[in-house]
Amino acid sequence: QVRLVESGETLVQTGGSASLSCTASGEASNSYALAWFRQAPGREREFVAAISSSGRNKHYADSVKGRFTVSRDRGESTAYLQMTDMKPEDTAVYYCAAGMFSYKANGYNYWGQGTQVTVSS
Repeated sequence: QVRLVESGETLVQTGGSASLSCTASGEASNSYALAWFRQAPGREREFVAAISSSGRNKHYADSVKGRFTVSRDRGESTAYLQMTDMKPEDTAVYYCAAGMFSYKANGYNYWGQGTQVTVSS
């Protein structure tokens, strides 16, 4: 079992920056790819970014490419999502996930509890 705990800023202004972190613990937690998904009210959960277990491979949704950066501290099994030039449409609950390196939610076996990020206009 892998446990994921997210933390980070919850309220930012349009054009501002924020960062989220996700710490994974449990058996072989540093062998999993880590990803970020988000879900806005009334919308389906969508992929944001993913980073492979080695940290060498990264993948971003088109909507965040160039604005968001995913990284990880492999020694601590912690992933980070640095968000810049934020927009109101980035408002959502952000979830961390651990599993296979993929942009699809069904590739991930473990999920965090989610953290609300609100971008005010």
